[in-house]
Amino acid sequence: MSEIDDANFFFAKDGATNPQHELEATLDAFFSDEVKDDNSSICKFPARYAWLQTQLKADDFPKANCAEYQKILQRVDPKSTTLVFPAAHINSPASMFGHTFLRINSSYNSKLLSYAINYAADADAKKENGVIFAIKGLIGGYYGLYSLLPYYEKLKEYRDSEQRDIWEYDLDLSQEETLSMFRHIWELNGTHSYYYFFTENCSYNMLWLLEAARPSLELRAKFHYDVIPLETVHVVKNAGIVKSYNYRPSKRTKLLKYETLIDKKYISLPIALVEEKISAKSIDANKSIDIDQKRYILESGVEYLEYRYSEGKIKKEHYLELFHEMTTQRAKLGITKPLDIKTPPNPVNGHRALRLQVGVGNKEGETLGYLGIRPAYHDLEDSSYGFLRGTQIEFLNFLASASKDELKVEEATIISIVSLAQRSAFFKSFSWRTKTGWDNNYLDDKPTFGFNVGAGYSWGNTLGYVYFLVDPLFYMTSKPVAGIGGSVGLKIDKYENFNTNIELTQRMYDNGQRQLLINALEGVRISKNSQIVLKYDFKEKFKAKKLQSEQTLRLLLKYYF
Repeated sequence: MSEIDDANFFFAKDGATNPQHELEATLDAFFSDEVKDDNSSICKFPARYAWLQTQLKADDFPKANCAEYQKILQRVDPKSTTLVFPAAHINSPASMFGHTFLRINSSYNSKLLSYAINYAADADAKKENGVIFAIKGLIGGYYGLYSLLPYYEKLKEYRDSEQRDIWEYDLDLSQEETLSMFRHIWELNGTHSYYYFFTENCSYNMLWLLEAARPSLELRAKFHYDVIPLETVHVVKNAGIVKSYNYRPSKRTKLLKYETLIDKKYISLPIALVEEKISAKSIDANKSIDIDQKRYILESGVEYLEYRYSEGKIKKEHYLELFHEMTTQRAKLGITKPLDIKTPPNPVNGHRALRLQVGVGNKEGETLGYLGIRPAYHDLEDSSYGFLRGTQIEFLNFLASASKDELKVEEATIISIVSLAQRSAFFKSFSWRTKTGWDNNYLDDKPTFGFNVGAGYSWGNTLGYVYFLVDPLFYMTSKPVAGIGGSVGLKIDKYENFNTNIELTQRMYDNGQRQLLINALEGVRISKNSQIVLKYDFKEKFKAKKLQSEQTLRLLLKYYF
């Protein structure tokens, strides 16, 4: 059964579900007396045509003059293939999973002149209601469309506008395999299929294209109920077809690097340049500023200007005027070393999405056993190696405990999202989080359904970061209870194999009750897909008609696959 939902993709009326009828109808179309030009069946379906000619070993196949196809083929000039992974966007829930698309490399030396193949929902999330967009994306309310664009256009979109680092994985597909994939892409031009956020999404359809290039790969068979972009990169790597990789830092990463190079007393100058509070000439003329500092100030000013322009905050004419002024002054200062940005851990070397955890613990002198499972994807208690700092997005996290007398649900999360974006000179980011589901973090001594959404700020350095959040919340008992919580947290993540989390929360409820929550965690990454966690929880609970403290210590083994 085909996953293409467009009737124009098939010759037979039941072609989507009957391969035999579609084969026969395809051959009839190829051998028909239609005019053999750009509108002919042969020109519309070059992948079928090439495959059938090979399978039938036919020398007398009908020919067609496919001028438009040959024109685009010559322009794209397919030689090899690269899988591209734009990493997560710190402040966008829809982009926290990352994204994948393909680059078809040509004979040009510059990869920027190659073409990118992308698949996305035919919708603009910025113009539509966010809730409606999410719901329609889950139930197939949009068509998914393919696009063929110059690679530099995709870099502008993901690396510059959306502040996302880019990872490129060069594949060992041959020129002929890449050509086979291009033929299939041509056939998909103008067709549509329903887009599903979790399954038939951007990454799933990139796997289809790779299988069109080399059918023996069978990459899609690894996925059943969800297709996470980073997971597809893992699968492609495990298939043994990644031969090298390359890292392209985002505008955000570059600007954060400049913040470490510019003296604190000058850090406001690049922003002042873009806001025209000072001129580029005044930087050059200031004899008290070291020449290297002048270079950093002007270079970062140009980067920040481009970033603001990509956000639509500066008009084109104004942007070009400022760009010319700053680059002209920078050129007068001579050549210096290129910006030295350390390549971060490769995302494909981070943990997998599906997590199983087992462990033992002690709650107020009682021994407990723990068992939990989470289908996706990553939380702040996991090792952040290979993941974007300060981000969490997980679905359907389930944890149960068992004592001598009781089997209890500790947590049953529907969805939890956290974005702790550290504020800096260039980025005045806010932090936020939301969670929906059942847990034991409320006053009741049983699993309780609750919802919270909060916001605040975070600051950090190379050692770690701190954050402050205010969380309005409510939970259900015999009646709804509303409240508000204030949290202060610390996360230390400098060291590759160690992960330290501490958070203190004070809550006030509309029934007059107060509650203090403290949790502390130390995680040790013992391999790519395993971690040992020691966790302490302090909770105030309403028991025997009074507020009492409850302390729990757990030792957990987390395994990812």
